[in-house]
Amino acid sequence: MPNIVNNSERPGQKLGLLMCIALGMGNMIGSGVFLLPRDLAPLGWNAVIGWGVSIAGTLCLAIVFARLAKRLPEGCAAFTYAGAAFGSGTGFIVAWSYWISCWTVVATLAVAAISNMSIILPWLGAQGAAPAWIAIGCIWFFTLVNLAGVRRAGGAQLLTLGLKLIPVIGAVIVGVWAFGTGEAAAPTMAGTQPVSLSRVSEAATLTLFALLGFESACVVSDRVKDPERTIPRATIIAAAATGLLYLLSCTTVTLMVPVDALHQSNAPYATFFSRLVSPAAGQVVALFAAIAALGALNGFVLLQGDIPRDLARRRLLPQAFGRDNKFASPWITQIVSSGLASIIVYANYSRGLADLFNFMVKVTTSTAIILYIVGSLAALWLERKGTIKVSAGFAAATVIGFVYSCWAFYGAGLEASLWSLVMTAAGLPIYFLMRRSAPARSEPAPVA
Repeated sequence: MPNIVNNSERPGQKLGLLMCIALGMGNMIGSGVFLLPRDLAPLGWNAVIGWGVSIAGTLCLAIVFARLAKRLPEGCAAFTYAGAAFGSGTGFIVAWSYWISCWTVVATLAVAAISNMSIILPWLGAQGAAPAWIAIGCIWFFTLVNLAGVRRAGGAQLLTLGLKLIPVIGAVIVGVWAFGTGEAAAPTMAGTQPVSLSRVSEAATLTLFALLGFESACVVSDRVKDPERTIPRATIIAAAATGLLYLLSCTTVTLMVPVDALHQSNAPYATFFSRLVSPAAGQVVALFAAIAALGALNGFVLLQGDIPRDLARRRLLPQAFGRDNKFASPWITQIVSSGLASIIVYANYSRGLADLFNFMVKVTTSTAIILYIVGSLAALWLERKGTIKVSAGFAAATVIGFVYSCWAFYGAGLEASLWSLVMTAAGLPIYFLMRRSAPARSEPAPVA
């Protein structure tokens, strides 16, 4: 199997540092921060601890991926890191699982956007096929945006990132103002569950969903200008900035709105602003939250196309998946991925928005975690081989990232974990079939 072939991307179509940061932060600041207070509220202090654990673990993983990106800047991270350490089979499975997480998160984000819009248009919150079809329409709109080229997708990411930061930062400002002026009751955890390891683990899994995407620049490294410098910087900056915003913002909402009110809300941030500012403010925030979900959807649509494209160019998927249109966008992989996301949304619309979101969060997270687990192991193995410079600090961050990833996978629960493992295992027959059909000369070449 040869290395990835030179892509047809023209220099002017590549992503710079600002767009890479926007891609990472934009993918992280999506549905999670705006909807998770509903699911985290009953957990009380478990949720606050879970946020701390997730942010610390994510920062460690960001350090690991930044170092790997500097040493192995070529190709898609989902394959490259695992493939360099453990061979093409492991690389394929990791890339396959991450691809699954991308189009499942696309489905989740589309549902989240409609969930927030239901505050403005209540009929969208009802069970039925109509909300599902609107969510599917959102998926295909951003598929068309990405088919028009990576620069257009990056521009959309910058625009939506600016808009989605308004309610996140605004929640902190309103919370501080309301508490300082006595307009709101003192923060309380009344009616929440006591602190326990199992509940903290559940919270850590849920909060990790909100942090998925810090590695986005690594996944599209062949579309980045000066990837050896740009990707590590963008990865660290995106993870640190987003983690801090999440900790402050989501905790403020959880502390200052009664548990029952949050648990019954399709748009917790809108509920927060409605109670502490005005109903009109709540509706405006719901609109911003929907934009945030759609912005993240745009970013993950970009990722979902690049992974099969990378595998096809490594001859691990049919060559058709590696074809680009005139805008250097992998049009076949985009259509297939968005088609699968659409099927998920339609097949599960009877669950209702809240139940569907919660289920999809856990499936998506447990599937994406496979990349984090294997990526951490790859970093340790490449350290041992001398491919990556050994340092005590980096080794410690790698071990912490690995342990955290395993813990979060466990916290997803049996049903979600089994779903992720079954969907990942479904890729094995494809891998063996492609290896058998490949010519003898296409044996694995060193990735590093």
